[in-house]
Amino acid sequence: MKIYNTLTGKKEEFIPFSKNEVRIYACGVTVYDYCHIGHARSAIVFDVMRKYFHYKGFHVTYVRNFTDIDDKIINRAQKEGIPWDAVARKYTDEYYTDMDRLGVGRADVEPKATEHIGEIIAIVQKLIEKGFAYEADGSVYYSVDAFPAYGKLSKRDTDEMIAGARIEVDERKRNPLDFALWKKSKEGEPFWESPWGEGRPGWHIECTAMSMKHLGESFDIHGGGADLLFPHHENEIAQSEAASGKPFVKYWVHNGFITIDKEKMSKSLGNFFTIREVLDRFDPEVVRFFLLSTHYRSPIEFSDLLLQEAEASIDKYYTTIMRIQDFVEKKTDGKEALSKAGELFSALLSSFFIGNFQEAMDDDFNTALAIGHIFELVRELNRFLDSKPSSLKDRQLVLAAQERLAEAGEILHLFGRTPLEWYASLMKVKSIGLSETEIHQKIKERQDARLGKDWQLADTIRRELEEKGIILEDKKDGTAWKVRVG
Repeated sequence: MKIYNTLTGKKEEFIPFSKNEVRIYACGVTVYDYCHIGHARSAIVFDVMRKYFHYKGFHVTYVRNFTDIDDKIINRAQKEGIPWDAVARKYTDEYYTDMDRLGVGRADVEPKATEHIGEIIAIVQKLIEKGFAYEADGSVYYSVDAFPAYGKLSKRDTDEMIAGARIEVDERKRNPLDFALWKKSKEGEPFWESPWGEGRPGWHIECTAMSMKHLGESFDIHGGGADLLFPHHENEIAQSEAASGKPFVKYWVHNGFITIDKEKMSKSLGNFFTIREVLDRFDPEVVRFFLLSTHYRSPIEFSDLLLQEAEASIDKYYTTIMRIQDFVEKKTDGKEALSKAGELFSALLSSFFIGNFQEAMDDDFNTALAIGHIFELVRELNRFLDSKPSSLKDRQLVLAAQERLAEAGEILHLFGRTPLEWYASLMKVKSIGLSETEIHQKIKERQDARLGKDWQLADTIRRELEEKGIILEDKKDGTAWKVRVG
């Protein structure tokens, strides 16, 4: 396996600290509002990484935190007139609601910042004792000048770092780049007792304390969105390595931005969509597929058109599964041997999982290429079905292909439903206004009309269903239906 390491700026062979064990920390959300689609991308990226490591036989410890105390949480509490911790609980619950819908699994450990105040204070004290931090008027700041390697992750010069940090003027700092480890609480703000008085932790130190507690002073993978690279992750390295004297993280992993009209999606720019706004218009599997159809390090241009294309691709997959079901239900011709077309398809199938799919995933989790290989197999499978295979071994080969597709889908957490479940979900998202029972009743009415040679009525029923978004397909043994996509 190879993984791109932001720290070195290149792909490297993945060699964990401990054989067959992977320890991952992904920065979670600050729980003060509903999550946007950018949060969904990061969560899905690391969810798939964890799943693939499991598939490869690694024991994985995956930690994803919640920042549950922050200026934004305090401001939201004041705006809504409720306690700050009620805000944190509310939006933590909303986060889970969104992630459950997207099929994002729970992390092995999901720590909250406020549960680690003791660990945070202990690390801050150590940094002061070692000369990497200083107290000023009840707050504690990290001294960037005391850590010569500062900037090794972001590779920026001082002027770029000052601009990138959006630094506020603070006369208590010795250097404009110094950052708060402990903040003195203002009147009416939440606080915890500390050796420096009443206060609360800074954002960056929270992740150091939580990751070190649950994964150790050095671990394998730390990641999050590219927007966290500086200053958050740069600051984490500085304070963590200064405190422990050891390398903090072996591989730094960052997913790319989601853009709208080539501009980064963000709450500050007001050009963002919440996850639930998108899920009001598209099935969750469509959103997950869309986000995995681009390599995780590349930016994604967000648009309804691209989501519609993702929907059409998923529909193609489930349509193929329906073809498989129809084929398996038919009687074989009694022959044992593979057909000639079956021999060709068998060779392609054997290389799919052993070669193509795994090679893509082993190459820095290239889900876009892996999905491309899935649909290459889907195309070849449809071509094979078009050849009218009929032997017992042909049937076994088709079922083997379905198993391979399901195995790949399980790693990506895609294609896990039946075609009927897929169409039922589409009916709900697209507000079709008909139940499955009503559709089957209409199909029966149309079939009766055709038997009675009332072609006009049969055509009318078909058009009525098409107008509502239901497409009929007549077959030898009956009529199948599906929801129109796009």
